[in-house]
Amino acid sequence: MSREKAEAWARHWTESMARTAEADIVGESADASFHPCNGKNGETADDGRFTLMYDVRAKVPKERHASAVRAITDELRKQGFEIVGSLADPKAESGGYLVQAQHPKDRQFVSAGDVTDELITLTVDTPCLLPPGVEQQEF
Repeated sequence: MSREKAEAWARHWTESMARTAEADIVGESADASFHPCNGKNGETADDGRFTLMYDVRAKVPKERHASAVRAITDELRKQGFEIVGSLADPKAESGGYLVQAQHPKDRQFVSAGDVTDELITLTVDTPCLLPPGVEQQEF
């Protein structure tokens, strides 16, 4: 997958999570960070493969943080994701609600959590992706 398609795919996921949470994405909050893939023995390939961490901020009033994260959690489960981490602490000032999930087949990782009284963050991390037309380097 190309970097452009990976970013569009990640944007789609964060937009979908925002709709599920009934949240409005904050304009210009998107951050796309591309990184080289590292092998299990610490090697880095020179074939152009990459991972993408993409996150956005979305407006949700504090009193809806719990229901927003719960709605995202329920939808992720329906989409076949495994919940690998969660937190629900209504007494926390911020950071009291969080869900982290990974798709067992596609291996993408997504998370949603509150960061301020009015904002949640929505994140997508891709697995290692190889751009089209590139021969995969062997180690």
